[in-house]
Parts: sequence; structure tokens; C-alpha cells
Amino acid sequence: MQLWQLLEIVTHLQQQNLRLLVLGRKHMQNGSRQWARNNMAEMQKKADFFFTENVSEDDPFLLYATLHSGSHCRFVTRDLLRDHKACLPDSLTRRLFFKWQRGHQMVLSNYTAGRRIKFEPILCYDTIVQTTGDTWHIPYDDNSLERSSYEVPTRWLCLQQK
Repeated sequence: MQLWQLLEIVTHLQQQNLRLLVLGRKHMQNGSRQWARNNMAEMQKKADFFFTENVSEDDPFLLYATLHSGSHCRFVTRDLLRDHKACLPDSLTRRLFFKWQRGHQMVLSNYTAGRRIKFEPILCYDTIVQTTGDTWHIPYDDNSLERSSYEVPTRWLCLQQK
């Protein structure tokens, strides 16, 4: 992501009166051009920053900061965190992580430089089979639809026993 894109996204989120923490690498502090220094100074007025070493993994810091900040906290990253899910010991823990990720990761769905920033909505329900009495709601995908881990099925099959 370019620095000016990050500035636009930080500005967009700050305008919603959200408290922001930007995790980055230390090289971001060394703006070699005046433009980069100005953008960093502007962002640092709108958000808190934490810089990791240039060669360090920043994902553990992201996960820790999000978890430590509470259940209301959301995070933005293009990373799907697959390598972290793969390290989890069993399918139940991976499923739990997946559900947590889906409920906390903000995904940029539409971005037009200088004009439009839109995030996918974070759903307040789980996309698993839902049942009440004699009615079932089953989420499904169309034939062979590929989707990312943060995306959820958008179609539901509704069945009612007669």
C-alpha cells in the first residue's frame, strides 16, 4: 500500500471518530522525500503509531493489539492471516479463529483515490446453519464460487418443515 493510500484510509476512519493504531515498520519513519514526511506527520495527528523492526513479523503485533483492545476492536489488513491459521493446533481452534477474524477484520471493498472508500460490512450473525423450531436457514455458495476467508456466503436456502 502506498503512503498516500494509507493517509486516505486513516483520514476516512478518523472522520468516523474511531481511535486508530497504525502498525508499521521503522522504515516508514525515514521519509526520504518531503511528501512522505508530510504524509506521515499528518497521519500521526490522526492516529497512534507503533513501528516494528524492518525485518520483524508485524502480524503478531496486529493480533495482540486487536485482542488486547477488546471485542469492539476492528483491524484493517490485506493479509488473510492464512499462515497463522495453519499454525493452530486443531480444526476447532482454526474455526474459532476464522469466526473471530470474520467478525473483526475490516476489508476494503471499494477504493477510488481521492473520492471513495468503502469497507465490506462486518456481519453481526454467524453464517452457519441457523434453526428455529421447524425452520432452517442454510448459507451456500453458487457453483464453484471462489471466495476469500473473510468473505461469507451471500445466499441462504430457507426450509420449513410442513
